[in-house]
Amino acid sequence: MNTTKLRYASLGLLAVSALYTGIWAYFSPEGWHANFPGFGRSWLPQLGPYNEHLAKDAGAMFLAMAVLTIITLRYVRNDRVVRTTGAVWLVFNLLHLIYHMQHLHMYEPSDQILNVVALSSLAVLSAVLLVPSLPGRRHDTR
Repeated sequence: MNTTKLRYASLGLLAVSALYTGIWAYFSPEGWHANFPGFGRSWLPQLGPYNEHLAKDAGAMFLAMAVLTIITLRYVRNDRVVRTTGAVWLVFNLLHLIYHMQHLHMYEPSDQILNVVALSSLAVLSAVLLVPSLPGRRHDTR
């Protein structure tokens, strides 16, 4: 897979994950807290009581990340834009992963595994964006 396609895939998956979480958390904060990540699982109540302000702030942050990521899709051949977006995502995803790794004991084994896999995957998708484009490729600065 070439660099551009890998970037599109990584950015697309990060945008979808941010939109999924952001829309849900912002527009239905209580439902998000009670039922995230969905699919019959619930990961947030174990971490503390519901707080509407915190849930809506998390939703707003994810929506902002989605906007940044969607804009970056337009500039996917611009190393500086893509790598900056990757760095922003990587800071968030690594800190998020570290926090959850320290609190895995709150979950059943299957949810422990899913937490590690999901959050590690997001960190890897973020890190992929830090890889410079291949030499000889056109670098669009638009």
